[in-house]
Amino acid sequence: MTTVRPPRPSTPAEHGEERRPRSMVVAVRRLFGADSSDVLLVQATTIFLVIFGLVMVLSSSAVTSSRANEGDFFAVFARQGLWALIGVPLMLMVSRLPAVFWRRWARIAVMVGLALQVLVFTGLGYGYGGNQNWISIGGFTGQPSEFLKFALVIWLATVLADRADGFSDWRSVLVPALPVSGLAIAMVLAGQDLGTASIMVMIVLAALYFAGAPLGKLLVMVAVLAAGAVLFALSGSSRSDRISVWLNGCAPEDYEFTCWQSIHALWALGSGGVFGQGLGNSAAKWRWLPHAESDFIFAIIGEELGLVGAVVVLALYVVLAIGLIRLVRRHRTPFNRIATGAVLVWIIGQAFVNIAVVLGLLPVLGVPLPFISAGGTALVASLIAIGMVLSLARSEARLAHAQGSA
Repeated sequence: MTTVRPPRPSTPAEHGEERRPRSMVVAVRRLFGADSSDVLLVQATTIFLVIFGLVMVLSSSAVTSSRANEGDFFAVFARQGLWALIGVPLMLMVSRLPAVFWRRWARIAVMVGLALQVLVFTGLGYGYGGNQNWISIGGFTGQPSEFLKFALVIWLATVLADRADGFSDWRSVLVPALPVSGLAIAMVLAGQDLGTASIMVMIVLAALYFAGAPLGKLLVMVAVLAAGAVLFALSGSSRSDRISVWLNGCAPEDYEFTCWQSIHALWALGSGGVFGQGLGNSAAKWRWLPHAESDFIFAIIGEELGLVGAVVVLALYVVLAIGLIRLVRRHRTPFNRIATGAVLVWIIGQAFVNIAVVLGLLPVLGVPLPFISAGGTALVASLIAIGMVLSLARSEARLAHAQGSA
């Protein structure tokens, strides 16, 4: 008698039901994966700064957000969280692009950046705090100058890469870098935004330095630009007043006007002590410190988390700087070296300026703390810049591996 066995039921794997989830896991792992310890260091530190920034934006903006949005404590945090959800995946995706992509699109990127900056002076643009540096389109508001910074980085790296280490006279230094970058900086200054223009000047000088421009010529340029910045600052009453109180101290009549932010920022920092008042327990954020969630968020960090929290933030930027410097030193290709060096000076230099303003070491300039301050366009532009740095590092590693195999 023959026994007939029932057919064996098919497994999900035979129908490909397990293959898709496994392939998705592999794709996610590749997206977050790092080809070297330096890439992992930069990537992990950046993401940690973004997460820490979201926590501090929620803490520092809850009071003013509730009063401005009919009791919604989370309005500012929700907007910043949405930008982070856009920016971090975008950083991870662009980190997989080849280096040739950036050179191919550099000129188009800088033209688009300049075109967006022009919109600031049209009906789409609007001013705030004396600066005309924002646009509003269909309910979306942003600062085109943040993306112009990034476009300037890849454009400068493109035009200077072919001339790297070959700067013999002043013309060879100025001609490739001055026309477009000078126009970009002039457009930002036309909107009275000295802080952003200062960061763009740092980007230009950094690109020239990493391209091999003579140090003596760069020092002369720094002196000329510093003199020009002083003259521009003194040309407006608001800027000249801020410089005056920075140099001479605050008089009683300046307390409620020019000195309000700087004094309350220092009071917030001083009240934090060693361990802080505790997360969420800031007194300055109760409308005593304007822009507590953006330009002066470091003061809230010092107040709520104390000296320990402030030092941790400084240490994170030092770690990020070390990772970026290590990537710069590894690059053999001029384009990769120049672009990575310019991003290094942009991010770390801007962090230094922001913290120095809060500490009273510089006059109030109005630049955000990278990855931490509230501000969607600033966050996304910085994350794209880090993504480009990671993509250049991976391209360099693949090139070195190919040459080693050959």
